[in-house]
Amino acid sequence: MPLSGALEQHAANNPANPAFHLEDRVLSYRALTATARRLFAAFSNLTPEGCSTIGPQNRLIAIVTGNHALFPAAFAAATAGNNCAALIDPHLPEPVRRRMIEKLDPDLIVIADGPALLVRSPRDGNNATIAEEASFGAPPLPEGNGDDPFLIVFTSGTTADPKPIIRDRRSWRASLATGAPFFGIDATASTYAPGPLAHGLALYAMTETLLAGGTFHSARHFEAAEALKTIRGNAVRRLVLVPTVLRRLCESDGAEGVTAITIASAKLTAADHALCSKTFPGAALREYYGASELGFITATAPGDPASSTAVGTAFPGVRLSILDGAGKALPAGETGTIFVESPLVATGYLGAGDGAGLARFGSLATVGDLGFLEADGTLHLLGRSGGMVLSGGNNIYPSEVEAALLGLPHVRAAHVFGVEHADLGSELVAVIEPSGSDLTPDGLSAAMAEVLPRYKQPRRLWLCRAMPVTPSGKVEAKMVRQWVVEGSNALERLF
Repeated sequence: MPLSGALEQHAANNPANPAFHLEDRVLSYRALTATARRLFAAFSNLTPEGCSTIGPQNRLIAIVTGNHALFPAAFAAATAGNNCAALIDPHLPEPVRRRMIEKLDPDLIVIADGPALLVRSPRDGNNATIAEEASFGAPPLPEGNGDDPFLIVFTSGTTADPKPIIRDRRSWRASLATGAPFFGIDATASTYAPGPLAHGLALYAMTETLLAGGTFHSARHFEAAEALKTIRGNAVRRLVLVPTVLRRLCESDGAEGVTAITIASAKLTAADHALCSKTFPGAALREYYGASELGFITATAPGDPASSTAVGTAFPGVRLSILDGAGKALPAGETGTIFVESPLVATGYLGAGDGAGLARFGSLATVGDLGFLEADGTLHLLGRSGGMVLSGGNNIYPSEVEAALLGLPHVRAAHVFGVEHADLGSELVAVIEPSGSDLTPDGLSAAMAEVLPRYKQPRRLWLCRAMPVTPSGKVEAKMVRQWVVEGSNALERLF
């Protein structure tokens, strides 16, 4: 069922049930649906027809609210009927946001206005302020056509401005219909996901929870102590997190009531698995591998052993292939490019692409990730094509080295990459964030020698006491690399 229809149903059957909880504000299903109806009416009144880059048949609405109490109402309204929502993180630098909006040329822009939302038409300057609504004054939310574009999200923009990825309703609905039974999402679901709602992980967790009629808990900013108060005080049963957030939560006493934890965006180490079991006893831990362009690709099962490269087996409905450069299928154990055949693949990028990212070959699609399959179907992820470092004639995948470093004692975060070298071609270097003050050059070298062959060990390494991260919790690679090049004082040379 589409989100608009599900919200209308929940508002009719269980109007007082809590739908969205953001710190001190709780939005019931009645208030969420009534506010979404009012927003949809405002969108239609301000801009009767679309004039944006996606064409006159669809109204494009840029949501730049961040994690706001009325975000789910704005999202529901901006994806209902012939609307298409574009999600922009307000924490991005202002020049980047401006360029993103210029590229989109949206019909309407929604921003936070204290506890309310301001809807503005950039073409004529007309606007409307929408506050939380309790009565059903506006007509019900209409459903949209499955083939129409309804959502634009952006890549992380590690090396350039984020790229807009456009998705139709059919692929999203297929994903949600498959994911609900796979992850065990139903009306009793109480989910906490503190990440940015402008990004796929938290957005999807919110949508699947609201579709089922459960309660979704968000946060304006993640703080471990406040997060645990929310989890314990609201009997939260499921967490949807990135590894860095899980590690922060595992530095506390945890919460025994959590029964499921879903992790994405990066691999967990064996130490992470052990800490998670200790902090959240009884929680079934799943990791999944996916991409904004491809949707879910693989997932691990609760109880699977920790691995630095294994990312589980194919998600239901997804078929995996490993191909070489000529498009020939490779046997088990051989490394090549990961391709998927899947109903979850996005439409593509909005506007002209840059030649990188999503590529299609018949019914197969890829984002250029490299890996290999075991005979039993387990996929091992080794990195992104173009990210491989050729050093001294050896092929090295930085993500594999990062995973090994994260498994060492006293290492909280790591970023590994190659820099030009006159003799080697490329030289492998690393920046790590230590946990505590016990990390020494000799100790780290000895620890690396136990888990990495000599040619995969970084030849130069810096410490960063506070690694910069993106709003989604990933290491801000572009900034870290710039610091290395500039010799920034934010880094301390270890060897």
